[in-house]
Amino acid sequence: MVRYKAIIAYDGTNFNGFQRQSTGRTVQEEVEKTITKMANQRVEIHGSGRTDAGVHALGQVIHFDFPYERPLEKMRFGLDTQTPDDVAVKSVEIVADDFHSRYLVKEKIYEFRVDIGKPRSPFRRFYASYFPYAVDVAKIERALPDFLGTHDFTSFCATGSSVEDKTRTIYEANVTVNEAGDELVFTFRGDGFLYKMIRIMVGTLLKIGNDRMPADSIPAIIAGKDRNLAGPTAHPEGLYLKEVRY
Repeated sequence: MVRYKAIIAYDGTNFNGFQRQSTGRTVQEEVEKTITKMANQRVEIHGSGRTDAGVHALGQVIHFDFPYERPLEKMRFGLDTQTPDDVAVKSVEIVADDFHSRYLVKEKIYEFRVDIGKPRSPFRRFYASYFPYAVDVAKIERALPDFLGTHDFTSFCATGSSVEDKTRTIYEANVTVNEAGDELVFTFRGDGFLYKMIRIMVGTLLKIGNDRMPADSIPAIIAGKDRNLAGPTAHPEGLYLKEVRY
């Protein structure tokens, strides 16, 4: 068996998330169908992590074991053209047998896009979370550095997570505004993220930007280790898994 690593992108709009499940269409299931057909035997893929329903990926990493070696571009092209239109295979490489797309991750980078235009753009409705209220970006910029460093992010983890250790390290947290002034793009880089963590962080930051929470609230929310202290969970369509680093 030959172990392959692939970087894939997908539009999460019509998926029930990445991970295979008993009901609903998933990225894992669709990609496995294609690789299984190419291999003429059952092949399972492993992702760097799950993404929820509606969440997109620009650089999700998967690995799988294939029964024989194929030229890399033929493998990439075969996967790319035989998977559904909402999945793209960006690159493929052969890796060592002990490579694991999930367990060896060092950093992940996510983007979160927020449509703040008035009126809202119908063309962004599946690709940015809409926020119809006034936003003071300077207050958001004041709050963002408080996420940096190593913290117990229990307050920013949704219920339903089975992870016991909720300590994570955030290396980068910033926001930019596009030239038209109608879209915010948040970027978060860290060693890992909890269940719906980024969406809760963004929901909290938007509340700060709308003057419904003080700009210096983040340290106390983190210290409280209570989900009820943080803001709402932002909608999934604004979230993109941008890059996974090993």
